[in-house]
Parts: sequence; C-alpha cells; structure tokens
Amino acid sequence: MTLGSRLTQYALLMRLHRPIGILLLAWPTLWGLWLSAQGQPALLTLTVFMLGVVVTRSAGCVINDYADRNFDPYVERTRDRPLAAGRVTAYEALALFIALSLVAFFLVLQLNRFAVVLSVPAIVLAASYPFLKRYTHLPQFYLGAAFGWPILMAFAAQTNALPPAAWVMFVANIFWAVAYDTEYSMVDRGDDIRIGVKSTAILFGSYDRLMVGMSHALALALLALVGMLSALGSVYYLGLVAAAGFALYQQYLMRERERDECFRAFLNNNWFGATVFAGLFFDYLIARL
Repeated sequence: MTLGSRLTQYALLMRLHRPIGILLLAWPTLWGLWLSAQGQPALLTLTVFMLGVVVTRSAGCVINDYADRNFDPYVERTRDRPLAAGRVTAYEALALFIALSLVAFFLVLQLNRFAVVLSVPAIVLAASYPFLKRYTHLPQFYLGAAFGWPILMAFAAQTNALPPAAWVMFVANIFWAVAYDTEYSMVDRGDDIRIGVKSTAILFGSYDRLMVGMSHALALALLALVGMLSALGSVYYLGLVAAAGFALYQQYLMRERERDECFRAFLNNNWFGATVFAGLFFDYLIARL
C-alpha cells in the first residue's frame, strides 16, 4: 500500500469523511465558550478548542474502532471500516490514537492550568467510553459526559471557575447525547443484540421513542435553566424553541423505526445543536448593539 493510500485509510479510520461527530462535539463546546465569555471568547482559546474538537473526535473514533475490532466485521454498517476490513492493523490504530492524544494535549497546554488539569479526565472519558458497551446498557450517558466535558474546560479556560450554569449545561448535554445516540443505536439494534453489544436502544425497547423524546425535553429544560441562571434574553429562548422543533421532527422520522430514518433523525441533531448555539450567539450579539 502506498503512503497516500495508507494516509487515506488513517483518515477513514478517523472518520474525517463523516463530520457529524465533529459537529456534535463542536456545538456544546461552542455553547460553553460563548456562555463563559459572554459572547466574546478569546481568539486563542476559540482556536485551541476548535482544533481540539477535530483532534479529540478523531482520536475517539480510532479507539472506538480498536475496541470494536472483533465486533465491527459482523455489523452491516461497520464491516467495511479500515480496521474491521483489515486495511489497518490494530497496532497502527493504537499508534494513531496515541499520536492524536499527544496533539490534543499539546493544544491544551496553550490554556491555563485549570483547563490542563481538566483535560486529564477528558482523555480518560474518551479512551474508556468504547469499552462500556460490553458491560452496561447506558454507554450513551458516558458519551454525553465525554462530549460535554469541553463545556467545563471552556469555563475553566476563560473564567478559571465552574459556576452552576456550567454544570447545568454539562448535564443538559448528557441528556442530549442520550437522545441522539439512542437514535444512532436504533440503527444497529438488531446486529447489537445478535453479537451481545449493549445500548440504550436495547434497554428502552418499545419505549425508545418515548425515552428519546424525554431526553430531548430534559436537555431543553436544563438549557432553559442555563438561560435563567445567566440572565439571557428572548433570542436565546427562540433558539431553544427552534431546537424543540427539530426534536419533534426527529420523532416523525423515527415513527416506523426504519434504520435509514433513525439514522436521518440522528443526523438531524446537528441542527438541534446549531439552533441552540445560534440563539446564544445572537442573544449576546444583540445585547452589545
């Protein structure tokens, strides 16, 4: 295999061709950055976090495929991934994960000491998440903590503190992640049951759509509480209303629980996260005018 082909396989392993994971990590990161800086994040901090989103999500995909290397060949959606298909070795995957983790840690070193300290549990969360699906039906909650941790790091980097609003937004992201990752796991439910992998989609069973709806509702309620704690204006709440509209649309997509439609519902969460950020962004922008 040529160097170019090898690098292409590494890019596929990092899922750079599927940016939805980057977006689902970027939105809560941007929520935390904008809220902690009251709409004016420092350019260096913003740059470090956005680069960190790409690098850490890539590292998470690599370690996820390493953990699932003995399962992915038996799942329709994942059997052609580079590691499952044998185009990348397990040793290469581990080496790539370590390299990406070092790059992520270098980026964090550009921030203050509090943020650096908080980066340690972030790496632990990202590295351990893929292994939980063997032992618990609730890995989606753990994913929410991993994807929400940059919210806490953003507050640490910009305010050197973790006020109540930061923790409420963190918990809101956990429930949002439960909603969208349950939708995602509904796509693979049949394969997961057959091979013994656990998920909330399996745990919730026929109540899956109800639990997704409740998780979205809890996320929105907590985000509304963030608005009250932070004295945000009406534009922010309009963003939450728009996000609620996308959550309802996802329920419509999942009405028959068809694999492709459940995956479309999962992808639609990009707009859920985007509208929450848009409300936050424009609320602070209008307040400065």
